[in-house]
Amino acid sequence: MRDVMFAAAVALLAEVAFAQASPVGVWKTIDDKTKTERAQVRITESGGVYVGRIEKLLAPDAKPDGTCDKCEDDRKDKPMVGLEIIRGVKKAESENTWDGGTILDAAEGKIYRVRLQMADGGKKLEVRGYVGAPLLGRTQTWVRVE
Repeated sequence: MRDVMFAAAVALLAEVAFAQASPVGVWKTIDDKTKTERAQVRITESGGVYVGRIEKLLAPDAKPDGTCDKCEDDRKDKPMVGLEIIRGVKKAESENTWDGGTILDAAEGKIYRVRLQMADGGKKLEVRGYVGAPLLGRTQTWVRVE
Protein backbone atom coordinates (compact mmCIF):
# COMPACT_ATOMS: atom_id res chain seq x y z
CA MET A 1 0.00 0.00 0.00
CA ARG A 2 2.83 2.38 0.86
CA ASP A 3 4.45 1.73 -2.53
CA VAL A 4 1.21 2.62 -4.32
CA MET A 5 0.87 5.87 -2.36
CA PHE A 6 4.52 6.72 -3.05
CA ALA A 7 4.07 6.10 -6.77
CA ALA A 8 0.93 8.24 -6.81
CA ALA A 9 2.75 11.08 -5.03
CA VAL A 10 5.66 10.89 -7.50
CA ALA A 11 3.24 10.94 -10.44
CA LEU A 12 1.43 13.97 -9.00
CA LEU A 13 4.69 15.85 -8.48
CA ALA A 14 5.80 15.03 -12.03
CA GLU A 15 2.49 16.35 -13.37
CA VAL A 16 2.84 19.60 -11.42
CA ALA A 17 6.45 19.99 -12.61
CA PHE A 18 5.38 19.37 -16.22
CA ALA A 19 2.59 21.95 -15.95
CA GLN A 20 5.08 24.55 -14.72
CA ALA A 21 7.48 23.67 -17.56
CA SER A 22 4.91 24.69 -20.14
CA PRO A 23 3.82 28.16 -21.26
CA VAL A 24 0.18 27.18 -20.72
CA GLY A 25 -1.39 29.48 -18.15
CA VAL A 26 -2.00 33.15 -17.42
CA TRP A 27 0.90 35.58 -17.68
CA LYS A 28 1.31 39.21 -16.65
CA THR A 29 3.05 41.06 -19.47
CA ILE A 30 5.74 43.55 -18.50
CA ASP A 31 6.78 46.17 -21.04
CA ASP A 32 10.53 45.83 -21.64
CA LYS A 33 10.98 49.57 -22.18
CA THR A 34 8.86 51.09 -19.40
CA LYS A 35 8.88 48.07 -17.02
CA THR A 36 5.14 48.57 -16.45
CA GLU A 37 2.42 45.94 -16.39
CA ARG A 38 0.42 45.99 -19.61
CA ALA A 39 -1.97 43.01 -19.65
CA GLN A 40 -2.70 39.47 -18.64
CA VAL A 41 -2.42 36.92 -21.44
CA ARG A 42 -3.79 33.38 -21.28
CA ILE A 43 -1.76 30.86 -23.28
CA THR A 44 -3.55 27.65 -24.24
CA GLU A 45 -2.58 24.58 -26.22
CA SER A 46 -4.62 22.51 -28.65
CA GLY A 47 -3.17 19.75 -30.81
CA GLY A 48 0.40 20.84 -30.03
CA VAL A 49 -0.25 24.46 -31.13
CA TYR A 50 -0.07 27.27 -28.58
CA VAL A 51 -2.04 30.53 -28.77
CA GLY A 52 -2.26 33.49 -26.42
CA ARG A 53 -5.17 35.88 -25.90
CA ILE A 54 -5.38 39.09 -23.91
CA GLU A 55 -7.53 38.31 -20.91
CA LYS A 56 -7.28 41.56 -18.98
CA LEU A 57 -5.79 45.02 -19.58
CA LEU A 58 -3.61 46.31 -16.72
CA ALA A 59 -2.05 49.49 -18.10
CA PRO A 60 -3.40 52.65 -16.46
CA ASP A 61 -3.95 54.25 -19.88
CA ALA A 62 -5.73 51.19 -21.34
CA LYS A 63 -9.25 51.72 -22.64
CA PRO A 64 -11.49 48.85 -21.48
CA ASP A 65 -13.44 48.99 -24.75
CA GLY A 66 -10.35 49.64 -26.92
CA THR A 67 -9.87 47.91 -30.25
CA CYS A 68 -6.86 47.01 -32.37
CA ASP A 69 -7.25 49.89 -34.79
CA LYS A 70 -3.63 49.61 -36.01
CA CYS A 71 -3.92 45.92 -36.88
CA GLU A 72 -3.88 45.13 -40.60
CA ASP A 73 -5.10 41.51 -40.62
CA ASP A 74 -8.23 39.74 -39.41
CA ARG A 75 -7.75 41.35 -35.96
CA LYS A 76 -8.38 44.86 -37.30
CA ASP A 77 -10.88 46.71 -35.09
CA LYS A 78 -11.36 43.67 -32.83
CA PRO A 79 -11.64 44.30 -29.07
CA MET A 80 -8.31 44.21 -27.21
CA VAL A 81 -9.74 41.98 -24.49
CA GLY A 82 -9.98 38.55 -26.10
CA LEU A 83 -7.57 39.48 -28.90
CA GLU A 84 -5.32 36.60 -30.02
CA ILE A 85 -1.79 38.02 -29.91
CA ILE A 86 0.20 34.76 -30.06
CA ARG A 87 -0.48 32.33 -32.90
CA GLY A 88 0.95 29.08 -34.23
CA VAL A 89 3.64 28.42 -31.62
CA LYS A 90 4.87 24.82 -31.23
CA LYS A 91 7.28 23.02 -28.93
CA ALA A 92 10.84 23.32 -30.22
CA GLU A 93 13.54 20.66 -30.01
CA SER A 94 15.35 22.71 -27.35
CA GLU A 95 14.27 22.14 -23.77
CA ASN A 96 11.95 24.84 -22.40
CA THR A 97 11.56 26.51 -25.82
CA TRP A 98 8.51 27.05 -28.05
CA ASP A 99 8.65 28.84 -31.40
CA GLY A 100 7.50 28.83 -35.02
CA GLY A 101 4.63 31.22 -34.51
CA THR A 102 3.96 34.92 -34.40
CA ILE A 103 3.21 37.60 -31.83
CA LEU A 104 1.24 40.78 -32.40
CA ASP A 105 2.32 44.10 -30.93
CA ALA A 106 -1.25 45.35 -30.63
CA ALA A 107 -0.18 48.91 -29.77
CA GLU A 108 1.63 49.21 -33.11
CA GLY A 109 -0.30 46.65 -35.17
CA LYS A 110 2.95 44.91 -36.10
CA ILE A 111 3.46 41.14 -36.28
CA TYR A 112 6.75 39.49 -35.35
CA ARG A 113 8.06 35.95 -35.21
CA VAL A 114 8.16 34.71 -31.63
CA ARG A 115 10.17 32.43 -29.37
CA LEU A 116 9.01 31.52 -25.86
CA GLN A 117 11.43 30.23 -23.22
CA MET A 118 10.57 29.20 -19.68
CA ALA A 119 12.70 30.72 -16.91
CA ASP A 120 12.96 30.70 -13.14
CA GLY A 121 11.47 27.22 -12.79
CA GLY A 122 8.35 28.09 -14.78
CA LYS A 123 7.58 31.31 -12.89
CA LYS A 124 8.71 33.51 -15.78
CA LEU A 125 8.39 33.38 -19.55
CA GLU A 126 10.91 35.09 -21.82
CA VAL A 127 9.00 36.26 -24.89
CA ARG A 128 11.23 37.25 -27.79
CA GLY A 129 9.69 38.99 -30.77
CA TYR A 130 11.90 39.33 -33.82
CA VAL A 131 12.21 39.87 -37.55
CA GLY A 132 14.31 37.36 -39.48
CA ALA A 133 16.60 35.85 -36.83
CA PRO A 134 16.11 35.91 -33.03
CA LEU A 135 19.20 38.12 -32.78
CA LEU A 136 17.18 40.90 -34.40
CA GLY A 137 14.50 41.44 -31.80
CA ARG A 138 13.67 42.24 -28.24
CA THR A 139 12.65 40.24 -25.20
CA GLN A 140 9.99 40.80 -22.58
CA THR A 141 9.86 38.78 -19.38
CA TRP A 142 6.33 37.82 -18.41
CA VAL A 143 5.41 36.65 -14.91
CA ARG A 144 3.14 33.65 -14.27
CA VAL A 145 -0.17 34.55 -12.62
CA GLU A 146 -1.62 31.01 -12.69
